This record gives sequence, structure tokens and C-alpha cells, in this order.
Amino acid sequence: MTEQDKIKTQEPKKDYYMDDESKNMNREPVVESSTYKPAGKLEGRIAIVTGGDSGIGAATAILFAKEGAKVAFVYHSSDEDASRTESRLKEIGAEVLKFKGDVGDESFAKEVVSEVADNWDHIDILVNHAGEQMFQSSIKDISAEQIDRTYRTNVFSMFYFVKAALPHFSEGASIINTSSITAYKGNPNLMDYSGTNGARVSFTRSLAQNKEIVDKKIRVNSVAPGPIWTPLIPSTFPEDELAGWGKDGALGRPGEAFELAPAYVYLASDDSSYVSGQTIHVNGGVIVNG
Repeated sequence: MTEQDKIKTQEPKKDYYMDDESKNMNREPVVESSTYKPAGKLEGRIAIVTGGDSGIGAATAILFAKEGAKVAFVYHSSDEDASRTESRLKEIGAEVLKFKGDVGDESFAKEVVSEVADNWDHIDILVNHAGEQMFQSSIKDISAEQIDRTYRTNVFSMFYFVKAALPHFSEGASIINTSSITAYKGNPNLMDYSGTNGARVSFTRSLAQNKEIVDKKIRVNSVAPGPIWTPLIPSTFPEDELAGWGKDGALGRPGEAFELAPAYVYLASDDSSYVSGQTIHVNGGVIVNG
């Protein structure tokens, strides 16, 4: 099996409503669509994607590469996923850098940004996507260690990467933060995770108005996924919670990672030149009014 074969690709379908495959909660996440038509929207641009080895992060890195960007991606531990994604990006024709480490460590963020700037001179796009969650049905079961870890990964990392990247951003650069539907609806079994996503939305809105950011014409936005089938879901949810998972939206099914990635391309490209401080909701038809 080639590296390309290992990247699960969605072939064209008449529709994406719940079919036999999407009802299977043991299936592989789909990170690439054969129906996507690149248009050179990110030609020559330089992007950093945290959490870019699998799921939504990998799907985003793949589309950035297809649109002509050089891609540096950060991952925490899965060497297999990282190698697979790196191979796919190179197969597309992109220049690639990959970094293994903890995004919640400020020194690591500085190291990543410094090496990207040394290799490619500047940064045009920063995607703060890396995140983690842990299912806990009772607040009594959420340890201090879990709270610290979740906030360090999901919130502190954004500050670290933006601070490190700020001197290297080109004028008109784009910062894209991944938030979540849980920031708007909450989730009784993901209380700390939901809190971090509320922080991500507020950080996005605040950073977009910051003078240093505005003076460099940097746009700051976020994408709030709904229930998306990624490796994080089966690894963190109890099996009995998965049967009806993701079916409460208007489309009646969980989404796939490749269905998120075009939103990141839009926010990274000049197509969104008048969009800043906003959140795009890609959630299967759940109305959140935020």
C-alpha cells in the first residue's frame, strides 16, 4: 500500500447523508476529498498548522498544500500519522517541515516559529488547531492535572504561538483558531474542554482588535466545528456514547474532516479580506446564534 492509499479519500457521492459507512463508528476518518478543485489561492504562502498530523489539521494542511502553500505542521506523539501526512503533502508538491512536541510548552512554540522563519523567511498563516479533550460525566472526576493539561494545550498554546510568530508575520497575514460548537452550546461531559473553546472564541475576538495586529493588517478568525469524525472521538468517548453521536443537527450525521478544511482555506486566503474577529460554524446545521 502506498502512502497515498493510506490517506483516506472521499470519492464523490450523490449526497453525504448518513449511509452505512458513516454509521460505522469504527471507520477511519476521511481527511481528503477527490472532488476539491484547487485554484492557487495560497500560492507561495507559508503556513504553520498545529495539530496537523491527523483529522481536521491534516485535512487543512492537505488543502493548503493543494492551494500552493509551504506547510509546517506540529504534532504531539503520533509519528505514524505525521509521516503519513508529511508524505502526502510532499506528494502534492509542497515544501514541508514537521515538528514533534508539546504546544503547551512556550519554548517549543518559539523553536517551531524560529525554525520556520529561518527556513522560509516569514509566516503568512498560523492555524492554532491543536487541542485535547477528556470525557468526564462528573465535575468531581475532573482533576487539577486534567484542567491544567486541557487549558495548556487548548488555550496557552495560542498565546505562545501568536507571541512567537508576531515579529515574523507578513503584512496581511491570517491567524485562524479552531474553536468548537461546545463554546456556544456547552457539553456536560466536556466541561473543561468547552471552557477552553469559549476562551478561544473570546481570544479570537480580542486579538482581532489588538493594535499590533491591526497595524500589520493581520486578520484573526476562528472555525467552530460541530461533531466531526476524527481520531479524537473514539479515543475519548465511551463506546455507549457514540451510537447517536453527531446526529442532532439538521443534516442528521457527523461531519468528516475534509468538510472543514475549505473554511480554513477561505480564512487563509484573500477571499476573506474583509473578515476578521469572526467565527465560521461548520456544524451540520445546528443553529448557535453566535
